[in-house]
Amino acid sequence: MTALASDAGRARSGIVPILLCVVPFSQIPLDAYTPGLPQMVVDLATDSASMQNTVTAYMLGMSLALVPVGIASDTLGRRNVLLAGLSVLIAMSIACALATSASLLLSLRFLQGIGGCTCLVVAYAVAADCFRGRELTAISGLLGAAWGLAPVLAPAAGGFIVELTSWRGVFVVIAVAAAIVATIVVFLLPETLPTDRRAPFDPRRTAGILRDALVRPGFLAFVLVFAAAASAQLAFGVVAPFFYQTGLGYSAAIYGLVALGLGGVNLAGELGCAHFARFMPARVMGFGAFALFLAGAAVLAATGMTVGLNFTSITIGGALVLGGCGVLCPMMYGMALGLFERDHGLIGGLISALCYLAVSGAMALAAVLPESTQAPIGWLYLGLCAIAGALLAISLPSARNATQT
Repeated sequence: MTALASDAGRARSGIVPILLCVVPFSQIPLDAYTPGLPQMVVDLATDSASMQNTVTAYMLGMSLALVPVGIASDTLGRRNVLLAGLSVLIAMSIACALATSASLLLSLRFLQGIGGCTCLVVAYAVAADCFRGRELTAISGLLGAAWGLAPVLAPAAGGFIVELTSWRGVFVVIAVAAAIVATIVVFLLPETLPTDRRAPFDPRRTAGILRDALVRPGFLAFVLVFAAAASAQLAFGVVAPFFYQTGLGYSAAIYGLVALGLGGVNLAGELGCAHFARFMPARVMGFGAFALFLAGAAVLAATGMTVGLNFTSITIGGALVLGGCGVLCPMMYGMALGLFERDHGLIGGLISALCYLAVSGAMALAAVLPESTQAPIGWLYLGLCAIAGALLAISLPSARNATQT
């Protein structure tokens, strides 16, 4: 296959561990410092809303940079853009550690998000340079697992660092860890996009690629299923603390243990995608994961209307949803990306940007849902299931051969 450069071919056996080190750094800066937010309010003489907005600032920087970073990696090469992004991430992490005001920290977090998004976009683009078909879907599952492990472990590690040092220490550790990853990239990651396959930046060509991608059979369906599954995952993280702590009266420590367990279920789903994608037909795996998602949504909706807030039903329903979505997210990303032979940076940026747009809408809706029972979030999930199920039924039969050959 001409799509694979010889340099990339030689690197296939060792390239995945490097990508597994890179991709979490899109998420680690988002979650690791959150245990220090109360301390930051005091140190920077501000209010909690301003500090919570530093999370939003990072996500905004990521969202706006996804497509431009993808275009840059198709034009300038994967390594160059990844190293530039890691450099921005390192510099902004150090600057965040030295920040003296909330307004300055907001600006720095926005720039840090731009650096962090390169780790997501370029990692998947490199994978698409080197793998195709079922293999690409399996590798996407591994990358999804590495990405999904970050929000499970980063807050716990961040809390430990805050206890030993302060919130500033968390940003220092992020900078040091990112510098180690950058060193690994410099010495071990080959350039997987040779010069003859790079695309000089042309606004009209870029617009044409985006237009063609949106009408490519299967592409938009895969992206929307990915967005529905990602929305369900993130929405549960927003409402769950209120269910367990405010509604049921459990402590933050108990909720933390529950969240760790549920995060493990989600991680198991992503690892399951990486394993089963190598031999299981896409239709079987996709609808198997969808069945878990649907079952979890039904449990939450039904128990919310009958027994009200209940630890067991919320936990079981949440686990089913997160397990199913753990499979669907990397599977759909990999299948959407696998429809294209080139311009993987641009396409990956488009996939992520569309997903974040949909997730933002779902998160806004989840924020206004009543939290007296789990029924409203269950009904939201059932709506997402209706969309995802219809799209899977339409897209998987026709796109299966295209993504597995």
